[in-house]
Amino acid sequence: MSNGSANGRQRLISVANPRSPVAEAYRQLRTNIQFSSLDRPLKTLLITSTNPEEGKSTTLANLAVSLAQAGHSVVLVDCDLRRPSLHELFGLRNGEGLTTCLLNPKADHLPLQESGVELLRLLTSGALPPNPSELLGSQRMGEVIQLLREQADYVLFDAPPIIAVTDAAVLATRVDGVLLVIRAGKTRREMAQKAKALLEKVNAHILGVVLNNVKFDSSLHQYYAGKE
Repeated sequence: MSNGSANGRQRLISVANPRSPVAEAYRQLRTNIQFSSLDRPLKTLLITSTNPEEGKSTTLANLAVSLAQAGHSVVLVDCDLRRPSLHELFGLRNGEGLTTCLLNPKADHLPLQESGVELLRLLTSGALPPNPSELLGSQRMGEVIQLLREQADYVLFDAPPIIAVTDAAVLATRVDGVLLVIRAGKTRREMAQKAKALLEKVNAHILGVVLNNVKFDSSLHQYYAGKE
């Protein structure tokens, strides 16, 4: 495994240190999402952020691992066709992927890769196109989403920041729910409000907000480290 792959794996705290309070926070997020779907089935979930470097991809990857660890089959899809990172997190190749499917309208084969985590597979971005928004908003993307829905209990989509480009807003209309990631100490209130407004404008089903980079509480670590 390359250094880049090793560094990516370290960000998968749900795998590297499943008894940590951070991993427990991802399990709590998993539980909250599952409870939110009691009255409205939730199979496809998109995650976005206000701006880059707010931890959306790491959050989504750890949530996917947590769902898989609970016995659910999961497909993780990298729809960030500008700055994809999920293949790096899991140490996988990115030759074929989502764009391979989108550019071949007759193909019903999805180039899913095993992630190294049981029940979790990954559809990487594939080659980066010159027109991401158009591809993600195409009829073919709707067909690919339907194919993905048949592959797993949950399909999780990583989208670019919603304020930066329109990609996330386009995709938000095609999934069952959306999570917005913001970063404590970095995301400005007005930016978070703008991101929420953009999602509401397209009638996205916003499940909630994930707050990253919260101050660590050492008492929680002692509690979870002491549990059997």
